Amino acid sequence: MTEAKKTEVTIPEEVEGYSQIRLDVDLTTGKVTESKLSNEFVANWIGGYGFGAKVLWDELEPGVDPLGPDNIFVWSIGPFPGTILPTSSKYGVFAKSPLTNMFGMAISSGSVGAQARRAGVNMIVFKGKAPEPTVFVVDDDDRYCMPCEDLVWGKGCWDTEEILREEFQDHRLAVMAIGPAGERMSNMACITNDRNRQAGRTGMGAVMGSKNLKAVAFRGTKPIAVAKPKEFYQLAKKLIKVANGPATSKYRDLGTPAGLTSYNKLGMMPTYNYREGTWDKITNGEFTGETLNDEWVVKKVACSQCSVACDHLARVPRSHPDYPNLVASVDIELLYGFGTGTGCADWPTVFKCITLCDDLGIDAISGGVTSAMACELYEEGLITKDDLGYELPFGSTKNLVRFTEEMIRGEGFAGEIFGDGTLMAGKRLEEMGRKNAGYYGMHIKGLEMPAFDLHGMTSFAVGESVSIRGACHLRNGAYGLDAKGKFDRFAYDKPIERGNAIIEVEDIYAVIDSYIICKFTRGVYEDDDEMAKVYELVTGIPHDGTSMAQRGAAILNLSKCFNIREGWTRDDDHPPERFFKEAHTKGPAKGVTLEEKGYQKLLSGYYEARGWDPETGIPTDETLKDLGLDYVIGNLEPAKKKGGKK
Repeated sequence: MTEAKKTEVTIPEEVEGYSQIRLDVDLTTGKVTESKLSNEFVANWIGGYGFGAKVLWDELEPGVDPLGPDNIFVWSIGPFPGTILPTSSKYGVFAKSPLTNMFGMAISSGSVGAQARRAGVNMIVFKGKAPEPTVFVVDDDDRYCMPCEDLVWGKGCWDTEEILREEFQDHRLAVMAIGPAGERMSNMACITNDRNRQAGRTGMGAVMGSKNLKAVAFRGTKPIAVAKPKEFYQLAKKLIKVANGPATSKYRDLGTPAGLTSYNKLGMMPTYNYREGTWDKITNGEFTGETLNDEWVVKKVACSQCSVACDHLARVPRSHPDYPNLVASVDIELLYGFGTGTGCADWPTVFKCITLCDDLGIDAISGGVTSAMACELYEEGLITKDDLGYELPFGSTKNLVRFTEEMIRGEGFAGEIFGDGTLMAGKRLEEMGRKNAGYYGMHIKGLEMPAFDLHGMTSFAVGESVSIRGACHLRNGAYGLDAKGKFDRFAYDKPIERGNAIIEVEDIYAVIDSYIICKFTRGVYEDDDEMAKVYELVTGIPHDGTSMAQRGAAILNLSKCFNIREGWTRDDDHPPERFFKEAHTKGPAKGVTLEEKGYQKLLSGYYEARGWDPETGIPTDETLKDLGLDYVIGNLEPAKKKGGKK
């Protein structure tokens, strides 16, 4: 078992970096209350993810309906927005997820984090439900609820941003908004800001919609102080220089779509709803990052305080008959969901589906995977042309766009069945007598899977499955252990060693998500000590790599305990059955399936290395004490679930 003995951190009397201002917003009454976060709170929970985990554990009644007024919606940042630290303008949102009924979280970049920090706010906790559609405004020291039914309710995310900026006569106004999908409380609903940035996963937009909270707008002019400005400036300038160099060039040059080719070579590029892990359209160069950049990308854009510029904007020519001049923000996850996953190699079709998700407001990963599920169900005869009103085989183009819009808006058969994601689609179809329909929904804990096929990825099969928020490569980066050959990706040996390797990545990811900074810059730091040093220079709170990693472990363990309290069991840490029953017919993973016995062996190894009971996956009292989570002990009885969609 990994040693996790509690290390004490000396907390100074004066803390910098944070504003330490928490706002509590009772949406039911419109009352806004300001309080101060203690030095101990910010030192122990860091920001972002940590803040959200602690508030949800402490203040959310177990078992609440995630779409009911008793759910809590937490918005938070760390100490870095507004500084020159690379990729530091980020925010996080946290609530019980309507998609998974477990810990919900999503993170976004853009202007919101920096504007909010300049307005002097570190955390906002929304409770209750507004009596009418509302925008919450943070304008320096003015914080208030503004009715918006006639102004922006019913509008897309993009129009909402522009209308509110016009209303305030300030193009710098930072707006995070939901679209029609959030208003109707789709379990997949996301939050959009700066047009192309999304807090996408786990249905946080639906939680906003359930509270009649259309948007949150920030404008700030206050200065930001750091503990050691000279030393911070020197280190930040060094990190900016590194971030402008080879360490991040893959994100800047071809961007994440470069993974289309590299994943394809490994046999891990999900194709046709995970039937295969390679695609001839990639092999022949038709659907690659190179083709995308050579023929479609017109601009590369950076978020506030970012040196990387990973956002690749693709434009459809003016001459296109269906989508003239359409511009889409493209990354590999969206090219997988609406491209390789659905078998569609038509670039304008994929771009159109992406823009529908971003503007109307659903998570484009979940939307793409749900669309791929529908295509396969159509091929298998479990849904038909009579159901949809049109055909939807793999490789669809115009009909894929039609399906996507209906799914997002909740219209027709597509919206009624698929509008809340793959888990609900499977349940609804099986209730209609479409036997085994849920088998084709590629999700873990209800969250649709990212762009990594798990055939022949035994370490990541565990890593993705134990992710706190469901299928996720951003909470657990264990795919690198398989892709880079640290372990035999087809074997089930060294369960404890693999477990420790997964944990090492997982804990630092929890720190990164609490800071919050972009994972694309994780390679610009020399080591974990340097990552901790930049925190100390900004806040004045001393940490080294070891003590900071322990805080990451505490944050992750508390989130895990939240899930247990909401009814999590070991069975939830499991990939879809397809990976155990169906092998690829070609590529490096040809003939390979996951083996249940071997998978369970590796899962138990992870639990043991984590200091959790190797049979149940529940953290031991000793582990909780070592992480300073004594108050959790005795409070892990699963709650009865209330409400939720059917």
